[in-house]
Amino acid sequence: MKRVLLGVGAVALLVGAACAQEAAKPQDTEQWAPKPPVVTPGATDAAAPSDAVVLFDGKDLSEWVSTRDKGPAGWKVEGGLLTVNKLSGNIETKRSFRNYQLHLEWRVPAGTTGSGQARGNSGVFLASTGGGDNGYEIQILDSFENETYVNGQAASIYKQAPPLANAMRRPGEWQTYDVIWTAPVFDAAGKVTSPARVTAIHNGVVVQNNFVLTGETRYIGKPQYKSHGASPIKLQAHGDPSPAISFRNIWVRELP
Repeated sequence: MKRVLLGVGAVALLVGAACAQEAAKPQDTEQWAPKPPVVTPGATDAAAPSDAVVLFDGKDLSEWVSTRDKGPAGWKVEGGLLTVNKLSGNIETKRSFRNYQLHLEWRVPAGTTGSGQARGNSGVFLASTGGGDNGYEIQILDSFENETYVNGQAASIYKQAPPLANAMRRPGEWQTYDVIWTAPVFDAAGKVTSPARVTAIHNGVVVQNNFVLTGETRYIGKPQYKSHGASPIKLQAHGDPSPAISFRNIWVRELP
């Protein structure tokens, strides 16, 4: 066995380190302030917590406007549900948001037929940056046994990132999206200093894991960024021929 002889200095360092370790206390690494705010959770995981902004609770569209002219949102509210009116176009929130947690539930009508993008098509734009379909879209589509391009199926970041899994329930059943949105940051010259990021859960399954977006959604061409600040959340009235989809239980929690 080879012996390693330590000098006096090395021995002193080892002894000092051992003594320092013995002198350390658990309290040295305890943090007591600032205390996190108290948030009362909803009665169920889908219910809005105490600090949420309720965007739709089945009663009215007081939190929404028409994207086209910022007038009253022209979608139908009946039986606690919000149903797309394809003729009136997209709707968006009156309020603008930056970083947030979003919960929404949506349903494609039972018996919906068609194929590809012409079957239960809609979308939620996590930041609406202008009229029409400007912004960053998570796709809404009937992707239950329905083939289409993978970065256009349900829970995709449209034309950027396919979902990590197809967690779609059958038409007629309710789907749930829970989304964490981190807005992009721009410098004074309009250059991106921190890109947008999305984590999304579809029916309890992680489908986007801190995905970094390369820009806003584009139907044709590559995604690109343009400078913007806090933005509304937008729901799409897609012009596909299938029956209109419905929404319920939409709420958002602003994050730092």
